[in-house]
Amino acid sequence: MPAIPSSPIPIAVCDSGPSLGASPAPDTGVLDLLATVPDPRHRRGVRHRFPVILALALAATCAGARSFTAIAEWVHDAPAEALGRLGVSAVVPSESTIRRTLARVDAAVLDRVLGTWMWLQTNVIDGRRIIAVDGKTLRGAKDTAGHLTHLLAALDHDVGVVLGQVEVGAKTNEIPLLTDLLDPLEIADAVVTADALHCQRGTAQYILDRGGHYAFTVKANQPTLLARLKALPWRTIPVSTSIAGRGHGRLERRTIKATEHASGLGFPGAAQALQVRRTVTRGGRKSVEVVYLICSLPMTEVDPQQVAAWIRGHWTIENRLHWVRDVTFDEDRCTIRTGAAPQVMATLRNAAIGLLRLAGHAGIAAALRHHSRDPRRPVELLLSI
Repeated sequence: MPAIPSSPIPIAVCDSGPSLGASPAPDTGVLDLLATVPDPRHRRGVRHRFPVILALALAATCAGARSFTAIAEWVHDAPAEALGRLGVSAVVPSESTIRRTLARVDAAVLDRVLGTWMWLQTNVIDGRRIIAVDGKTLRGAKDTAGHLTHLLAALDHDVGVVLGQVEVGAKTNEIPLLTDLLDPLEIADAVVTADALHCQRGTAQYILDRGGHYAFTVKANQPTLLARLKALPWRTIPVSTSIAGRGHGRLERRTIKATEHASGLGFPGAAQALQVRRTVTRGGRKSVEVVYLICSLPMTEVDPQQVAAWIRGHWTIENRLHWVRDVTFDEDRCTIRTGAAPQVMATLRNAAIGLLRLAGHAGIAAALRHHSRDPRRPVELLLSI
């Protein structure tokens, strides 16, 4: 682990907030980054510096805190020496102070600056960056009208850190928000994977216009495109790859066919079309599933097996983010619902997951237990990254 700086986070608080068009320097620490988030409180009567409250909340979340009460308990139990390294003076903030402050944070700004920082920590030097986009509903967070909070996130396939997150309003859906999610990210030469919901002409054109690429699953929500894919002469196209595997009492074989004759699909940038046939045999019974994929990269640049692996790997976002937040953090039973608090808490969980993975922890549950046993450990984590 890198040497741990002894100085606390900067005292200066930015009133106007970060410049959303600018990126932090690659060597900017996560605590320095928190100081760029605008303080939502009036200056009069402020007792605790805003970045300190954010740092305490993030440290507590890295120790497994799931609520405002749990965050306050961690703060009050942590030794003064550890809290001092995060900028706490003699008096620690109360639960009500933490709750009121986090509920008023500009969640969009917090998500954006943390996502941009995570992007810089996971920069791809060789090869392409693969970004999975998917949404998640917070089942316990309802507003006064009874609407559930729904968030759309972008996850780095390789490292498993969240690169961005936006709230999907009750009067819209994920589709138009995908461009808002990707706007702050430099997606040139990156590949965006998404489920069939986002297989949209406008989305594909947006990605292409920004120099990126896509790999989409095609289903019945695009009936014309699906019909055209099914009508391709698959019987005459040789199998590109055949993959067999055993597990959980079943035999699975996947065969992949691909063609670059995709100009007649009528979909922006479609360079290759794939047919993936999945045959599963279990207990003597066989089932067959056929899935169609499209990708904007031609076969001369990426082979069909890799495209299929990207689509298969897309569900990394379910296993490495949604499942972790649901099971490890018990997010769906969290009833925090005031102001921006649901999204802010989700952002803190995303950041904690990302920080732990950047520190080399493969299992998040074990990492949270490790950091919960000693309050100095999450402080050292934040100061060392």
